Amino acid sequence: FSPRPAVSQVIAPAEPDPAASPQGARTELDEEMENDICKVWDMSMDEDVALFLQEFNAPDIFMGVFAKSKCPRLTEICVGILGNMACFQDICMSISKDENLGQVLLQRLCDSDSPTLLETSRLLLTCLSQPEVANVWVERIRENPSVYDCVCFIMSSSTNVELLVKVGEVVDKLFDLDEELMLNWIKNGTCRSVGPSVDDSPEELPDFKIVPCILEAAKQVRSDNPEGLDVYMHILQLLTTVDEGIQAIVQAPDGGKETWSLLYDLVCQELCQPDDPPIIVQEQKTVLASILSVLSAMFASQTEQEYTRMRKNMPLIGSLIRILQYMEGCGKRAVDNSKESEQEETGRTDVNEEDFHLKILKDICCELLSNMLQELTKENTLEGLHQGHLNEQTCSCAFQNLLPLYSASVESFLEVLREADQTLADNLEKRFPSLKVHT
Repeated sequence: FSPRPAVSQVIAPAEPDPAASPQGARTELDEEMENDICKVWDMSMDEDVALFLQEFNAPDIFMGVFAKSKCPRLTEICVGILGNMACFQDICMSISKDENLGQVLLQRLCDSDSPTLLETSRLLLTCLSQPEVANVWVERIRENPSVYDCVCFIMSSSTNVELLVKVGEVVDKLFDLDEELMLNWIKNGTCRSVGPSVDDSPEELPDFKIVPCILEAAKQVRSDNPEGLDVYMHILQLLTTVDEGIQAIVQAPDGGKETWSLLYDLVCQELCQPDDPPIIVQEQKTVLASILSVLSAMFASQTEQEYTRMRKNMPLIGSLIRILQYMEGCGKRAVDNSKESEQEETGRTDVNEEDFHLKILKDICCELLSNMLQELTKENTLEGLHQGHLNEQTCSCAFQNLLPLYSASVESFLEVLREADQTLADNLEKRFPSLKVHT
């Protein structure tokens, strides 16, 4: 590694001469200095180098950079080096326990520079992912109201997909770690705090609400980053694990219509489509489970809303049945694979894990489908038959998966189906003799 004097020059570079630029203007690193510091950034992924930087008090030096720098690239690199250093447990604990450094790093979330925001988010996620220090950061974030506003600002206004995904991962991790923090953020939106600014003056942020910000970010990432969409759908699912979260979704000014429309469109138009191979359900199982879980919670609590009326939702019923059909195909394949790898412990573990995730998806799918079938009228059913969402094959698949747990829903739907198509109802009753329809 470089001798100590050279390191000093690289990780504690002098700022460009402020006299050379207007007051408050951003400055740039010269190319040679930037190359040197980037080499340190790359090398800091090595544990020995990271330990040397810690011994050299690099975190303290970087604090000085954060306080004085007008050079966004320099700030980004310094945060990036800290992010690499935090990948090692002992260094992460040292960084995390430094209260002043912790506060300064959280202030970086209010930066106006996207690359700096990305590196800051990566650093926070690294720390939150280490159990030894996660609670330190959760408590620090809970006590710092500006984090909420800055995160909401990023989610609602940024078009940088990479940044949105990383910020989403931070929020997802926070909510997963601490329900109290999630509840605070659900109820938040009334306080004002310092937000992103291109200079040193505070900027008052809008009165953010968490759900619209999540939706805006999800719209930005949906086409370019499937993993990012998965993250934001899981955040919404986490919200539905508490009553306050469900109410935040369905009591939005539009009554939850925007949320329902986005999720409906994802299920009916983008995910697990008729021209996809059945194995697609394996790739999309986690995002589908999150989406269907939110739709199920909304449907159960908002049956009076216009957007949940069944005349608009026959395509959703068709999509739910198609998901079940695809899962049946994946289930058969999993059984075959299990037989072939009976002597391979790792193979069996993988299959069991896949079965577990598919079972979760199936349970959520069946719950929503059963609730929706109970709401069907004769007119809705006729429309579903006409559109091709309901036929003997799809109804048989639905019954096969819903029985016996949801027998009341199936019997209720079969009574309605008898009014719409007597022959189809009779055929289904013969195929499933356990059903008792009162005529």
